[in-house]
Amino acid sequence: MFHPALATAIATMLLIALCVCIATHGFGFDKPEYQNIDPKVRDWFKSVRSPKGVPCCDIADGHRTTWRGTSEGGYEVPIAGEWRKVPPEAVVLNAGNPTGEAIVWYVKQGENVFHIRCFVPGGGV
Repeated sequence: MFHPALATAIATMLLIALCVCIATHGFGFDKPEYQNIDPKVRDWFKSVRSPKGVPCCDIADGHRTTWRGTSEGGYEVPIAGEWRKVPPEAVVLNAGNPTGEAIVWYVKQGENVFHIRCFVPGGGV
């Protein structure tokens, strides 16, 4: 059984860790490349969802990219120097696209392992 002082100390450490995470999370948006973005484009990035309704920008960053079609009618995008197949459930065809460029959202999950959350072809077909 926990001692009340130990439980209080653990709760305090968790609260401090949460505050640090929240405070440092916003620093990425202070970078110069993010300062002069049209609010409509910023809102679009935040609003895009996969066909299953999962937010694309939840934990993944959107990257402008190129793409190529596959013989099966799908898409491939270059990530970390390799062409990677876009899962069909990640292809977003009805979100529009104010950038006019293809965008891919992905998360690095290990050494040379990436999970593609969403992909919008150029022009947002």
